[in-house]
Amino acid sequence: MDVTVSATAGALLGLLSEKPMTGWELVEEARSRVGNFWTIQHSQAYRELAALERDGLSASTKEDVRGRRRYRITDAGRDAYLEWVASTPKDENVRLPFLLTVAFAADIPPARFAELIDDQRRRHTERLEQYVRRRDELADDDSPHGGGRRATLELGIGYERATLAWLDELPAHLGIDLSGSPHES
Repeated sequence: MDVTVSATAGALLGLLSEKPMTGWELVEEARSRVGNFWTIQHSQAYRELAALERDGLSASTKEDVRGRRRYRITDAGRDAYLEWVASTPKDENVRLPFLLTVAFAADIPPARFAELIDDQRRRHTERLEQYVRRRDELADDDSPHGGGRRATLELGIGYERATLAWLDELPAHLGIDLSGSPHES
């Protein structure tokens, strides 16, 4: 059976190639590895898992009285995964909600804009700290996927540092003086 899988399905198959997991575990594992760069919602994961099972790329068993299913990759799923992971990725589709705010910054009072920048700075600082902690936790991971996990975190760390620097420069780019704002740090 020749089945083309989506990026989300490919990522789920990649995680299943490491070990069997429930849908919930798959989403949580995806979030811990690439969550801020590739999001997978629970509902989306379960739809993809149903399709993967229907197409013979995964199989599941009920594990407990709650009806949780543990999924595992099949041989056909491993073949589809290996084909997907070696294929040329599509172009990025970056969606940053704060950029919409920046695009219309002229319509926002400076004090409010300062609050929004402070909020973004807090969020990106927290994420940077989270990524650095996770990198430290994975420093000794010599598993086959350890290098990929660390490389993904390095991109996240670089992104968060670049975003924080950009936030510092943002008022000057927009010609907004926030120096009198109580929120300027």
